[in-house]
Amino acid sequence: MLKRAEVTLELETGEEIDYSNCTDAQKEFITVLAAIYAICYLTGGSAVGLNFSVGNENVNVISNAPPLEILKGELERILAGIKGPYIGRA
Repeated sequence: MLKRAEVTLELETGEEIDYSNCTDAQKEFITVLAAIYAICYLTGGSAVGLNFSVGNENVNVISNAPPLEILKGELERILAGIKGPYIGRA
């Protein structure tokens, strides 16, 4: 689950990340996303990126998943800090 969370963060940031040797913010993001994956696994579902399914129900963590709402907010806050502001030309 840690490796899957690491890959998701790499895709979101476009950076190469090693979950055993990364910044505190990156570690926190990976830990929170792995927790979401663990909840999904324990409930018999499957997960890809920030989406998961349990039985017939598909849940997008970005939308409303009440028990995961706090984790979702934490992921968004951490990811915003990791990505930082974009500075460039349009």
